[in-house]
Amino acid sequence: MEFYGDPSRDDLTYSDVFLVPSRSAVTSRLDVSLAPTDGTGATIPIVSANMNSVTGPRLAASLARRGGLGVLPQDLPLQELDAAIRWVKEQSVAFDTPFTFQAGQTVEEALRQVPAVPGQGLVIHDGDHYEGCIPAVRLATALPDARLGDLLQGAAHHGALTSISADDIDGPRDAFDAMVAADLDFAPIVRHGAVVGTLSRTSALRATIYRPAVDSDGRLLVAAAVGINGDVALKARALVSAGVDVLVVDTAHGHQEGMLRALKAIREAKLGVPVVAGNVVTSRAVNDLVDAGADILKVGVGPGAMCTTRMMTAVGRPQFSAVLETAAAAKERGAHVWADGGVRYPRDVALALAAGAASVMIGSWFAGTVEAPGRLAADAEGRLYKESWGMASTKAVQERFGRLDAYELARKTLFAEGISSSRIYLDPLRPSIEDLLDMITSGVRSSFTYAGAADVASFHDRALVGIQSAAGYEEGKALPVSW
Repeated sequence: MEFYGDPSRDDLTYSDVFLVPSRSAVTSRLDVSLAPTDGTGATIPIVSANMNSVTGPRLAASLARRGGLGVLPQDLPLQELDAAIRWVKEQSVAFDTPFTFQAGQTVEEALRQVPAVPGQGLVIHDGDHYEGCIPAVRLATALPDARLGDLLQGAAHHGALTSISADDIDGPRDAFDAMVAADLDFAPIVRHGAVVGTLSRTSALRATIYRPAVDSDGRLLVAAAVGINGDVALKARALVSAGVDVLVVDTAHGHQEGMLRALKAIREAKLGVPVVAGNVVTSRAVNDLVDAGADILKVGVGPGAMCTTRMMTAVGRPQFSAVLETAAAAKERGAHVWADGGVRYPRDVALALAAGAASVMIGSWFAGTVEAPGRLAADAEGRLYKESWGMASTKAVQERFGRLDAYELARKTLFAEGISSSRIYLDPLRPSIEDLLDMITSGVRSSFTYAGAADVASFHDRALVGIQSAAGYEEGKALPVSW
C-alpha cells in the first residue's frame, strides 16, 4: 500500500481514508481472485466474528459454502461446540441447508426462524417422512396458528411440491437452468426420497461464482474460539478432534502473559491447524504473539458496533492505522492479520485489505441475517430484527460464567462492559448473509479493478490510499432524496 500525498501523523479510521484509482489492466470484476493467503483455505477474505449473536453452525456453513470462514464462539459448552463443528462438517457443499419443520408446527413457529421472503423455503416432515416444501412467502398470507402440514394442501398452487433429483443435476449451471425450465424459484433437492438440501435460483447462480471453502476431505471449513484460561491445550485438542480447521485464541486484551502462555501450550500440542490470536493493535504485540506460536493476529480494540471499550477505558486504536502497522509487522514475520471490527460498508472491507489484512472479520452486520443465531422478532411497525450483544457485556458474561455460584457470577458481572441488547434489523432487500456477501464482494472486486490488482497480494502492493476530511467522507455518500 502507498499513501497518496503526505501521510497523516494521526491514527486513522476507515472513514478518514479513501482509495485512489490507478492504471489497471483488470477488465472484469469476475477476473479477480479474493482468496486470502493466510493458510486457512478460505476463498473470500470474510470471517464471521466469534460472537454468540453472530456465528452459529448454520451461519458458519452458509459462509463456508461461499468461501468464507465462520468462527464459533468460545462460550458454548465444549460438548455443544463439538456437536456444532460436526454439524457443519455434515452439511452439503453443493446445496443449501434446509429449514426443516414438522407438519404439526405452526406458521408462527416458522416465522421465528424464516422470514416470508423470496428465495427461502420450509421443508416439512411428518416424523421422519418427507411431506413436501412450502415457499417462505406463503407464510405472509397464512394465519399464525395454521399448521404447516395443512398449508401443503395448497402449496401446489405455488409450485412448492416440485422437487429436483440430486442425481439429475450436473453442476450449478445445470441446476439453474432446470429451475428456470420448471418455473421454480425455490426447490428441495432429493436423493433416494430424502431431502439433501435446497436451492433457489439465486443460490444456484451464486454457486457458479463463489468457490466453497473446504478441507482436504471436501467438507466445509469451520473455525472455533477458545479462551486463555484453564487447560487451553486440552480444549484446543478436543476442537481439532471434532474437525475444526482453524483455532482462534481469543481475549479482549491479546497482548498479555495469559495469551502468551496459552499460545505456547497450543504450540507444544502440535495440532496442525492455523492458530489465530488476538486482539492486538501494535507491532510489538504482533512480534510477541508470533514468537509464542500465532500464525494470524486478530486486530482491533474498540471499533466494534457493540463495543464500549474506548468510551469506558480510553483504550483502543483507530482501526485503519492499527491494521496498517500490524499487517506490516506480521508480513516481516511470515504471519498475517485479520481486521476485526469497524466495518460498516463494503468500502471498509476494501480499505482493511488495502492496509494489509488477509481477511476481515464482521460481527454485528451479520447478526441481522436469517442464518444468524437467535429468533426473529418484529417491532411495533412490523420490522424484523434479531438481538445482538457485545462479548464483554453483562449478557455475555452471564452466559459465559453461568455455571459459577451466585457470588462469583455477581463479581464477574459487576464490571461488565459493552451493549447487552441491541436490535439488528434484517435488511428487507438483503435478509440473508449471502445477500450481504454479494454486496460486499462485488464492492471489493471493483476496488481491486480500480487498483489494477488481480488478487489480494497485488492489492496489498498496488492500493493507493488518500486521507480525507469529514466533509470528503460525507461527499461520497449517495443522497437519499433528489435536490
